[in-house]
Amino acid sequence: MPFVLVLDFTASIVLGGKTREQIDWNELKPLLPFSAVGVMLGVTLLIHMPREPLLIGLGIFVLIFGARTLLNIHGETTISRLWAIPAGLTGGTVGALFGTGGPPYIIYLSHRLKDKAKLRATFSGLFTLEGGLRVVTFLAAGLLLQDGMFTALLAALPVIALGLYLGHRVHLGISSLQMLRLVGLLLVGSGLSLLWKAWA
Repeated sequence: MPFVLVLDFTASIVLGGKTREQIDWNELKPLLPFSAVGVMLGVTLLIHMPREPLLIGLGIFVLIFGARTLLNIHGETTISRLWAIPAGLTGGTVGALFGTGGPPYIIYLSHRLKDKAKLRATFSGLFTLEGGLRVVTFLAAGLLLQDGMFTALLAALPVIALGLYLGHRVHLGISSLQMLRLVGLLLVGSGLSLLWKAWA
């Protein structure tokens, strides 16, 4: 998980630097305080609790919401900002536990922002800020001080660059509705992946 965290944080910095003018800060402000609390909770759970029950619960949650987004069951209704509380807490906790808190955040933001450019930029901005907090917290807990971490990160940089390039090309070629369908598909994949990890 610490390695995944560093990769996500690196990618977010690169993408966030290019899209920062499109970030919707009004959507980030209610998320960040609860994300910070979630990060602290997640690090505590990471040190003291078994991962399997958490993986199963999160996997089912993400799978259900991914299917709803993919099938457009939720419709076009914008959800309340009060959902930032559970989204921030869950995203921060999950991010600290598993390296990325993407699913809870993207579920919330995709129900708040309909413009695909703003959605991508805001998500990247959130990952940069929240990811930075996780990096500091992991450093303080000694979770990033592992042998080979720096070498592995250097080896992964070309893959990150390729992923960002391909993602940008896809982003330019699809509509906002197609973007939401793609998000739903990725959430379904993430949910199944989490359940597989718990089972394995």
